[in-house]
Amino acid sequence: QVQLVESGGGLVQAGGSLRLSCAVSAHAPILWTVGWFRQAPGKERDLVAAFAWSPTATYYAESVKGRFTISGNSAGNTVYLQMNNLKSGDTAVYYCAAKPRGGQEYTKWGQGTQVTVSS
Repeated sequence: QVQLVESGGGLVQAGGSLRLSCAVSAHAPILWTVGWFRQAPGKERDLVAAFAWSPTATYYAESVKGRFTISGNSAGNTVYLQMNNLKSGDTAVYYCAAKPRGGQEYTKWGQGTQVTVSS
């Protein structure tokens, strides 16, 4: 069983930074890929970045490359999303999700955290 809890959202001015955290409770974290999704009002939920442990693997959507960094701690229980140079278009609810490594679908979801970027 996997449980995910997000934290770190908030209000920030354009050009600012935020770091989101996803606390991962799993029996064997290396068996899972953890992704950050976001959903803005009236839009679909999109994958922003993903991370897997051992060997480390990362993925970024084109819209965030060079601005966002995803990482996981050595304990295998937290995944971070460092967001720099935030833009108003980054405003959304951000969700942490997990899927079995190599799997197609994200099957475990956190409750979401709001990120609002003011221009």
